[in-house]
Amino acid sequence: MEKIETIGAMQQLARKWLLEGHTIAVVPTMGALHQGHLSLIDLARQHADKVVATIFVNPTQFGPNEDFDGYPRNSEADELQLQAHLTDALFMPTSKEMYPDGFETRVELTRLPLHLCGMRREGHFVGVTTVVLKLFNAVQPQLAVFGEKDYQQLMIVRKMVRDLNLPVEIIAGPTVRAEDGLAMSSRNRYLDIHERKAAISIYQALVRARQLVNSGTVDTIILRQAMTEIIEQAGANVDYVAVIHPESLEELNVVGAKAHAAIAAFVGRTRLIDNIRLKD
Repeated sequence: MEKIETIGAMQQLARKWLLEGHTIAVVPTMGALHQGHLSLIDLARQHADKVVATIFVNPTQFGPNEDFDGYPRNSEADELQLQAHLTDALFMPTSKEMYPDGFETRVELTRLPLHLCGMRREGHFVGVTTVVLKLFNAVQPQLAVFGEKDYQQLMIVRKMVRDLNLPVEIIAGPTVRAEDGLAMSSRNRYLDIHERKAAISIYQALVRARQLVNSGTVDTIILRQAMTEIIEQAGANVDYVAVIHPESLEELNVVGAKAHAAIAAFVGRTRLIDNIRLKD
């Protein structure tokens, strides 16, 4: 596995691969890798000749009171895991490499970020779309793999790609869960043993919403109340519970032909997110 730290070197390697006729897939991450990330690497391998993982804890997607400084980092363990999953290259730039002095350009969507996490994390998705476009320009992939656990991010990246005519196919990787249902997340490392038990309630709430829909409930007020009760009874604090259209991300009053449930909750000081399809 080649380890690359500059945009120029990454572009040079990508051009070499492309001239040789290889297809390139990229898996953008912020490191602290877990089985969810590795499943995306494996999925990328199924679709491309060369797989590039990126590790960059992007400062522009963190708010002033968020956990940028304390975000988990373990580059040595990350590299070993990527090597074990046959990753061809690791692109791991510094903040100064990505945002040199005088940097001022940003990529901003106007509609999709107005829902879910975008309402709570001002400027977050501007940071996401800007850095993803920069990573695409560095790696020059034909394919990019993102996890469904970060569902709003997935939809925003897809929209950016369509709107800007980027020659990149976005592939969604299914959420990887622990045996008890908790979605894999780098932030799970923050949880103590009691918080870890409480965190399961997020998935339990989503499953309960799907059960209610399958039994005929279509009123989203009832669904949101049911999800909220499960989370609060476990001792976690709801940031939002939502029943949304899976494409527009707009809140639904009644479950129709397509619907997603999405939750953000604080377990202790750790904010976790998850989502589930209610109807396809």
